[in-house]
Amino acid sequence: MLCLCSAWLACCGAAAATEPASPHKPPESKTVDVVDEYHGQKVADPYRWLEKTDDSDVETWLDAQTAYTRAYLDRFADRQTIKERLEKLYAAETSSPPSVYRDRYFFNRRKGSQNHAVLFVRDGDYKAEPRVVIDPNTFSADGTIALDWTSISPDGSLIAYGKSAGGDERSTLYIRNVATGEQLSEEIPQTRYSSIAWLPDNKSFYYTRYPIVGSVPTGDENYFRKVYYHRIGEDWKNDRLVVGELAQKEEFVSPGANSTNEWMFLTRSVDWSKNDLYFRPLASDEPFRPIAVGLDALTSADLVYGKLFILTNHGASRYRLMIADPEKPTTADWRELIPQQKGVIESFRVIDRRIIINVLEDAHTRIFIHDLEGKRIGEIELPTLGSAGGISGEWDDTEIFFGFESFAYPPANFRYDLKTGQLEKIEQVDIGVNVADYEASQQWVTSKDGTRVPMFVVHRKGVERSGRNPTLLYGYGGFDISITPQFRKGLFVWLDRGGVYASACLRGGGEFGADWHLAGRLEKKQNVFDDFIAAAETLISLKYTDRDHLAIYGGSNGGLLVGACMVQRPDLYRAVICAVPLLDMLRYHQFEIARLWIPEYGSADDPKQFEWLRAYSPYHNVKPGTSYPATLIMTGDSDSRVHPLHAWKMAARLQAATSSDRPILMRMDRKAGHGAGKPLSKIVDAESDQWVFLMNELGVFDQTTETGKPATTTD
Repeated sequence: MLCLCSAWLACCGAAAATEPASPHKPPESKTVDVVDEYHGQKVADPYRWLEKTDDSDVETWLDAQTAYTRAYLDRFADRQTIKERLEKLYAAETSSPPSVYRDRYFFNRRKGSQNHAVLFVRDGDYKAEPRVVIDPNTFSADGTIALDWTSISPDGSLIAYGKSAGGDERSTLYIRNVATGEQLSEEIPQTRYSSIAWLPDNKSFYYTRYPIVGSVPTGDENYFRKVYYHRIGEDWKNDRLVVGELAQKEEFVSPGANSTNEWMFLTRSVDWSKNDLYFRPLASDEPFRPIAVGLDALTSADLVYGKLFILTNHGASRYRLMIADPEKPTTADWRELIPQQKGVIESFRVIDRRIIINVLEDAHTRIFIHDLEGKRIGEIELPTLGSAGGISGEWDDTEIFFGFESFAYPPANFRYDLKTGQLEKIEQVDIGVNVADYEASQQWVTSKDGTRVPMFVVHRKGVERSGRNPTLLYGYGGFDISITPQFRKGLFVWLDRGGVYASACLRGGGEFGADWHLAGRLEKKQNVFDDFIAAAETLISLKYTDRDHLAIYGGSNGGLLVGACMVQRPDLYRAVICAVPLLDMLRYHQFEIARLWIPEYGSADDPKQFEWLRAYSPYHNVKPGTSYPATLIMTGDSDSRVHPLHAWKMAARLQAATSSDRPILMRMDRKAGHGAGKPLSKIVDAESDQWVFLMNELGVFDQTTETGKPATTTD
């Protein structure tokens, strides 16, 4: 058990929280004598006071940190040039692939300086003239009220959607008539990440809702997610509770409908690596029937043509597709339809009596077509090695839509006709860049324990392996999330100045299936850090760069990654960008929704798990007198996933500990959260700061024009 051994005591230095700082010297942060005892071990936490977000000292500290950070970043006249370039790149029109609901085709499109993508619909045909359904840019003048999620009724007549303010993602549910634009009376709070299953009548639905603030102990409004039934026009306060008994408060329950909208699936999970799955008729109150219960596996399903199609990694780390009779749905009666592939079967759709599977093979996508007996009958040829997603189509139609992109292939939307086999590119982003001038390659890294890890490397053609190229290495490595080739508009600011970009596919992700994920979580989390360190060393050994020109970047779980790698190997990098990070791994689970992540990381409340968390927790492994890289820590004041206290405490500790004169900066965005729904204006501002920071620290400005020099000489 965790106990606080000593109370809040006086500041070890001056009584004020901060002192004025010059551009060369960060604000001084007070320390407090707080020591926690974990299973007989005492652990100091000198910046615990920064957890008190309502304390005036904390606000004063934040103001001083912001002034220091801005004094550094705003010195460079080239920041405005970079910002203008980013604005031009992001102004390119971007659209999502259509999602089909009977005779309506819904898609998102953003163009110009719009802060958010607008939801459009085409009636009757995918080429019909589009009309606006929801324009999130009208929600607020500054773009800080966002459209969080949408759910469209089976006939395409109504759309339920969530919106939230300031990036906090605490959605309120609304409903709009697609044909008329009429806003219905619904306004249901606490519908964060809501999962919705519409009934066939298109007038009612099952949905998830969290407890109303004040109805449960403080903090528990982030948990106890339950399923309710709502009929449109009725008071949500009287909605019938459908699933309310939870195994524990962190259990994640989600309803969903099958492709024909006749059956309801219910997913229940307390772990990122496994779930239970049940089903019943949508328009029935009969008990849920089990499909997969108690398996150490992830399972999803569809029910089409009278058969259950079940995608699972039970007995197959890279997934396989099973089939079962709905009258005999449990594992004993499953039959293998499509076996485990060379790559990971990420998803499937049953359309026009064919099965389309999306396979991730060596971290890039392939799309195969099978018949209902499981025989492979074709493959959709993709333009290059890249990422495809958003596969959509009605189960009884012959067309499918999907999006595709790669590092040097701008996002494009495709239509595939299952009857003719014709693939049609219906639109593609044009950012005004000749993508033929850039190239991407896949390298393989050998990690500390001999595991081979893929890494993509991107740069302009003609860049020589001089051993001194400014290089940015990105990684994530967690929660079964795959890092695949993506087209990043803002990256061209970097590439066009001779920069190299690398993206490593680390253990903990989903690139190679369940075993790959499990090899990078809990007590095996160090594998992820070892993979990333090996990727950095490989970039150096391949002569792309050296330690003085290498930077690392990660956000969220990736912020934990770069934080850990920075304290473990501070000599290996010149600069670090650590965004919306987890850094205090002994106390992380006490804030916001972070108890949901205990199955991925563990908890310091457990003696065994404490040992590995203490061993790598970045905040607790900062060592005074160490020469740390230049570091930009980024967070948002409304982040309701990862509390900004991680960034604040780490910044204070690093500033006090480092022996180098390289800056430790803390950048906090106001009215911003973890990143979802962030307006374009804030995205451009943040990226401008990132590139200015990297270009200065990695010597890019030294090699370019006078505009790369400080805007003033007063510092």
